[in-house]
Amino acid sequence: MSEKKKKITTIDELPGVGETTAAKLRDAGYDTLDIIAVSLPAEIAEVAGIGEGTAAKAVIAARDALEMGYETADTVLERRKNIGKITTGSKELDTLLGGGIETMNITEGFGRFGSGKSQLAFQLCVNVQLPKDKGGLEGGALFIDTESTFRPERVSQMAKTLGLDEGTVLKNITIARAHTSDHQVLLVEKATELIKEKNIKLLIIDSLMAGFRSEYVGRGQLAERQQKINKHMHELQKLAEMYNVAIYVTNQVMDRPDMMFGDPTAPVGGNVVAHASGVRMYLRRSKENRRIAKIVDSPHLAEGECVFTVTENGIGDAE
Repeated sequence: MSEKKKKITTIDELPGVGETTAAKLRDAGYDTLDIIAVSLPAEIAEVAGIGEGTAAKAVIAARDALEMGYETADTVLERRKNIGKITTGSKELDTLLGGGIETMNITEGFGRFGSGKSQLAFQLCVNVQLPKDKGGLEGGALFIDTESTFRPERVSQMAKTLGLDEGTVLKNITIARAHTSDHQVLLVEKATELIKEKNIKLLIIDSLMAGFRSEYVGRGQLAERQQKINKHMHELQKLAEMYNVAIYVTNQVMDRPDMMFGDPTAPVGGNVVAHASGVRMYLRRSKENRRIAKIVDSPHLAEGECVFTVTENGIGDAE
C-alpha cells in the first residue's frame, strides 16, 4: 500500500524549487502558492532562473495543492462577499457604481481633459483611508503617475474638507512616476510587496495608456502594443483578486472620424482594455462645476448616468 502523498503547503515544497529558487521567488513577490498558481510558467522561469518545463511543473503542483478548478456559483458568491467599496464622495455616483469603486476589479474612467478623471483619483486616495462605516477601507493608496498629474496640495485640500489630518493622509499615499510604458509595467509587477507592507487597498494608474500611446506609433507597432497592454491588464486584475484591492485607471480618448451619428469620443486601447476593465465609465464636462458619469460597460451594473460636481472641496453632488 503506497504512502499517501504529502500535501504541499509552501512554495519550498514545490517540485524543482529548492532553497535558492524559493528565495528568488520570494524576493520577486511570488511568495505564496496562490500567486504561483495564477502565474504563467514563463514568468516563474524568468524570475527564478529555472527552465520553463520545471516552472510549469511548479505551477501545476501549486494549482493541484489549492484544488483550483470548477466550483459552484454559491461558492463564488460567498467569496464576493469580501468585496469592499470605496465611496467617490458623491452619493449619485456611488449609486451608479453600485456602492462605489469596488475591490477585486478594474474600474476605468475615460474622458477628455478636464472631465474629472484625475480629480476622482485624488478623492479616492483620500476616501480609501476613511473608516469602513464612512465609505472607506482603512487602507493606503498606491498612485502610479504617468503624466505628472499628481498634486499633493489638492489631496491635502480634500483631506482637510473631510476633517482628516493632511500629513497622515499624504503619508498613506505612495507615489511612483512612470517615465515609460516599460517602467509602468515594472512598477505594477513590483507592487506586491508594497500592497502587503503598507496595507494598500487602492491602486491608481493616471493615465493607463499615455506611455503606450506615445511610444507605439503607427499600425506597424499596434500588435506589439496590444500584446503588452494585454499582459499589463491581466497583471492588474491578478493583483486586484489576490489582494482584494480596488484598481482605478484613467484613460485618454480619441475621436472616431468614421462615426456619422452620436458621440465620436472613444477610449484608447481598443478591445484589449475594453475586455479587461470590469467597469467602464465615461466622464464628461457639463455646465460650470458639473460632470456627467455614464456606465458604458459592466457585467453587473446597469447602463445609466448621473451628475456629480468637482469643487474646491472635492467630489460631491449637485445641489
